[in-house]
Amino acid sequence: MAETQEKIKEVYLKEELSSRYLSYAMSTIVSRSLPDVRDGLKPVHRRLLYAMRQLHLDPKSGFKKCARVVGDVIGKYHPHGDSSVYGAMCRLAQDFSVRYPLVDGQGNFGNIDGDSPAAMRYTEARMTEFAVALMDGLSENAVDFIDTYDGEEQEPVVMPAAVPNLLCNGSNGIAVGMATNIPPHNLAEVCDALLLMIDKPEATVEALVRKLKGPDFPTGGVIIDKFSSIVDIYTSGKGNFRVRSKWHKEDLGQGQYQIVVTEIPYQVVKSKLIERIAQLVLDKKVPLLSDIRDESASDVRIVLEPKSRNVDANILMEILFKETELESKFNMNMNVLDSEGVPRVMSIADVCREYLNHRVKVLERRSNYRLQKIIARLEILSGYLVAYLNLDEIIHIIREEDDPKVKLIKKFKLSDVQAESILNMKLRNLRKLDEAEIKSEFEDLTAEKASLEELLSSDELRWRKIAEEIKAVKDKFGKKTALGARRTEFAEVNLEDIDISIEARIEKEPLTIILSQKGWIRAMKGYQPLDDDFKFKDDDNLLLAIHAQTTDKIVLFDTSGKFFNINACDIPTGRGFGQPLRLMVDVGVNDQIVDMFVYTAKTSYLIASNTGYGFIIDDSHLLAQTRQGRRIMNVAQGERAAFCCQVNGDMVAFIGDNRKILVCRLEEVPTIARGRGVCLQKYKDGGLCDIQIFNEKDGFCFNRSGGKAVETNLINWLGHRAGQGKLAPFGFPKSGKFLK
Repeated sequence: MAETQEKIKEVYLKEELSSRYLSYAMSTIVSRSLPDVRDGLKPVHRRLLYAMRQLHLDPKSGFKKCARVVGDVIGKYHPHGDSSVYGAMCRLAQDFSVRYPLVDGQGNFGNIDGDSPAAMRYTEARMTEFAVALMDGLSENAVDFIDTYDGEEQEPVVMPAAVPNLLCNGSNGIAVGMATNIPPHNLAEVCDALLLMIDKPEATVEALVRKLKGPDFPTGGVIIDKFSSIVDIYTSGKGNFRVRSKWHKEDLGQGQYQIVVTEIPYQVVKSKLIERIAQLVLDKKVPLLSDIRDESASDVRIVLEPKSRNVDANILMEILFKETELESKFNMNMNVLDSEGVPRVMSIADVCREYLNHRVKVLERRSNYRLQKIIARLEILSGYLVAYLNLDEIIHIIREEDDPKVKLIKKFKLSDVQAESILNMKLRNLRKLDEAEIKSEFEDLTAEKASLEELLSSDELRWRKIAEEIKAVKDKFGKKTALGARRTEFAEVNLEDIDISIEARIEKEPLTIILSQKGWIRAMKGYQPLDDDFKFKDDDNLLLAIHAQTTDKIVLFDTSGKFFNINACDIPTGRGFGQPLRLMVDVGVNDQIVDMFVYTAKTSYLIASNTGYGFIIDDSHLLAQTRQGRRIMNVAQGERAAFCCQVNGDMVAFIGDNRKILVCRLEEVPTIARGRGVCLQKYKDGGLCDIQIFNEKDGFCFNRSGGKAVETNLINWLGHRAGQGKLAPFGFPKSGKFLK
């Protein structure tokens, strides 16, 4: 019991949790989620490729079952779940996921529609030439090796990476507290950028981007960012690339055409994209589009049928770019592990520099390895040459001496290795021809040794050698090959949102919009009589009703002096009572809607309060950007906004609760953007009852028993703004309202 108590260690829970979570986070960052800047691989990918190399699955050999590869990876190098390892392997084989596949798959490895790969027992794989180039030099001490998790095997810390895999294939992953998302690029252009940096080590990011150009996604598409934006993204290591689908018009004759999408943005699932567009067609959200078909085989071919031959294809595509993933953003975050294993966000210049420094170290290690092999071989060859010069004597020593090795070392001043090599020579190698071959090999190796020593002693020669290797890679995987040709194009498009009118988005249909006194709003299809007997909930009645189109924007004016906007197409339709207006706009609890009308461009409105203050505003002030509305009229305590009349004349008539009418010229009312306004009519008691705007020649009108009355003789009521006016004419309605 005492021994047990001595082993108990007291720790603070907070400190222990912090320490252990930090260990977990670093393990996730370093050993799982972030790629190494030197070879662009995560540990699982590196172990997959190394296991395939150990199984001799080179491009010229046969395929092996993926289950065999996954089993070796899990058992020897990567003790994780088989599904995660197989998933990583499948991605390396998908030509729509990686720009330069590292695995050559045979069987179903998934597709761009989002279908899953077949089970690993059915699929087979081997390495590609790109993967072989990535591991070129592993057997020549190019990189360090470490023990595997169980200590029974060894694995490389990093690949020699004769190809710049990080930039060519990109990477993505989510760690703890950080993430990475690097787009793929064109190998030939990456090589051009690397060669520029070798030639000019202090090259600017802009100069590198002129060589690199930008991402080259395996699914193609069109990048629509400006060059300056691309430079900014590569300078900071973070930013968004806007990628659009590639499309063209196909002429069907007689003025008919169809739109064919041949390339879609990177990482967009084609089947979901088509479902989204089809749903828009069913919901009539894109009235310019009639139908969509997927005619894809091994390539992408999405056919869009316009509503008619008169539809502008560019407008239709702009709508679809806004509404669907035919245009998407790639959020670049070049967060990688540097050569010291430290995660950081790098610029394109930092990435190129780290890769080149890695290649220099690989070159030095391989050269030293080769040099040591040559030195060892030259030692043996020099011993062979001694043997050929003294062949008879050496044979005599071997036949006569009890310990010929010691005698040979003493007699001909040979090393132990040389003596052992001579003693191990076969009699058939004593021909004259073999002697000539050994001399030739000795001379060749001596020259190579001198060349390697010169290379290792000169920075200039090493950089020249690196440049030659990069050029060789460029020739092998460059743009002249089917794999290396650039797929993603560039097209500068105005990044400002293109204004596509709502008429192009919504099918134009007539509506009758009804607003109840309790604030319920609904739309009925077609033009119903505005004085119809509409049905409402108990204790509710009609407040306002107007005719509109589904493409119209509806403007509402409330007692607080705010204007609100809603799209007619967003108003619920059907047989119900609609929905509360407050679910669509933020009308105050104590505020009521004063007026509702269809927005019309290039119009002006006279707004006024119940106390007789007001002013004129133009249409630009009616549009609110948010559901909170836009306050235009300031109302005092106890005051409320009460009128909003469209300006369609040159005279205005005001009538107060005291039944006095004042007529003045409309030009006397100022046009301002916001405020309480000016006094329109003075009252001793009560306030403003109604307003009518009219043309002087037409006069103002009102309802009188027997029909409509028009008053064109304005002399009795004509005055200036802020006057009191005179009593209304005989027969003016007791309601005090003009005829609308």
